[in-house]
Amino acid sequence: MQDWSELAVREMPAMSARRRPEELPPLAAPLLAFVEDSLSRPLVGITTEGALRPGLFTLEPTGVPTTPLLEAASAFLGTLSAAQRDQATFAVDADERRTWFNIHPNLFRHGLLIEELTSPQRTAALRLLQATLSARGYQQARDVMRLNELLAEITGRADEYGEWPYFVSFFGTPTPDQPWGWQLDGHHLNLNAFVVGDHLAATPSFMGSEPCSVASGPLAGTRVFEPEERNGLGLVRSLDAGQRAKAILFPSILPGELPPERDRPIDGQMIACAFQDNRVIGYEGVRGDELSDGQRRLLRELVGTYVGWRREDHAAVTMREIDAHLDETHFCWMGGTGPEDPFYYRAHSPVVLVEFNHEAGVVFEHDAPYRHHTHTVVRTPNGGDYGVDLLRQHYERFDHAQGGHIAT
Repeated sequence: MQDWSELAVREMPAMSARRRPEELPPLAAPLLAFVEDSLSRPLVGITTEGALRPGLFTLEPTGVPTTPLLEAASAFLGTLSAAQRDQATFAVDADERRTWFNIHPNLFRHGLLIEELTSPQRTAALRLLQATLSARGYQQARDVMRLNELLAEITGRADEYGEWPYFVSFFGTPTPDQPWGWQLDGHHLNLNAFVVGDHLAATPSFMGSEPCSVASGPLAGTRVFEPEERNGLGLVRSLDAGQRAKAILFPSILPGELPPERDRPIDGQMIACAFQDNRVIGYEGVRGDELSDGQRRLLRELVGTYVGWRREDHAAVTMREIDAHLDETHFCWMGGTGPEDPFYYRAHSPVVLVEFNHEAGVVFEHDAPYRHHTHTVVRTPNGGDYGVDLLRQHYERFDHAQGGHIAT
């Protein structure tokens, strides 16, 4: 089968971000084949050796309520008509949760388009986003959406870009005792939240932007991914020669300077992006227990930058899991470390995987990776994505055979 990553977005004809075309371009054929193959396989999760590592997640109470998410979700659903609720709601384990995609043409969208909602409905949708994310995470998500509107103005292609062509979907029905989740899906912004009791699973989460900063106009001063970029550079620059030899896999991510297997035109060096839910990803780079105490703090701060996209109280729960595996958290790097060098990095442990990558231009003519186009993704390996392992444990604990919720 042809690798879907050979699809080049800049070579695709103009398509809408809002409506899937009746006929897809031939260039999409390898992507469609890859997606069909991916969805035909049961959702297991990202692993390092092809098998899940058991015992990493538990249904034991976290002590952190998920009530704010439930209330915001219920309030939003309460603004919808019956037809809109039907369009927005899917089974708790529906395949649609796996068909998020960060590119701008509409190939796989589902749910309700925020752009088509009334002003009160749109406000309620944003309140759900606020209830799920931290203040910094929410600001960055909204900036990504606003920068997508800037692309519409710059290109004149309002059907492909905009602030509001993002789709909201629900999986299951938000209730206090039943698992449920919600998803936001669109260009450069793909967020998943899944609630089981007082647990919040907030991955996969993808954020990206082109451009990443604005110097003039209404969005002057907007800058996204500054802490993610700065903290990655801070850690790699702290390494000594021996540590750098382990951590830096390649000194460049420029075209022609990487082995062919590293050449992925859509998401650069990223390997945990869309449709990679069951991918086997081995550890690379330097381990946490090979770092000094100061470097370990930098590693923790780097991972916390991404975990900190979610609500502060739930981020603290996740950071406790990350701390328990900090020794076996691996950090790897590709690219330069100078003030203008493009780069890629990954932090990876049994309970978290984050990737950062500078991409080539898609809207702007820039054939090599550069710092004005960034993609980031956060994953929870070993069944943590979409709350898969938590949902499995929930069904083992409670009998849903008759549509009820009975402890077994």
